Amino acid sequence: MKILTISGSARPESTNAALLDAFPQFFPKLSFERYKALHQLPLFQVALDAAPWPQAVVQWRQSLELADAVIICTPAYLHNIPALLKNAFEWTSTSGELANKRVLALTFTPHPPRGDKAMQSLLWTLQALNASVIGSLALYQQDIQLKEGKLITDGDTRELLEEAIKLLV
Repeated sequence: MKILTISGSARPESTNAALLDAFPQFFPKLSFERYKALHQLPLFQVALDAAPWPQAVVQWRQSLELADAVIICTPAYLHNIPALLKNAFEWTSTSGELANKRVLALTFTPHPPRGDKAMQSLLWTLQALNASVIGSLALYQQDIQLKEGKLITDGDTRELLEEAIKLLV
């Protein structure tokens, strides 16, 4: 099973990206691939959403199409999902790559309740795109440490994350 992971952060080496990159330690038999080019997508404009599409848009849509499932992990910016992630979603609004796609929605923020409103925004957006959201999970940096690509957390948080990924597959 090929799982596309997407970090909503504008920083390529963010804590959200690092968390996603640690997922193979949970399930080494699954294929995880992080999409790293959201920043290359042009600002969505209806006039640009026609053939020939910008190459970055074609690659984004193909990555989603080829994935069996998707994990989206986002920080919260101003109680919302980052503009970078919203822009990427807008590029799928007419083409439908997320329609019926199995998606696990995650927020990864410093501490509760940060991320609550961003999660709601993410879920509303995925609903509008007809994604099949199998679950949502708020994760907090106070509970998870990432050291040398390894995820270090308490048993409860690790179990929640493992169960969420099992639901996805």
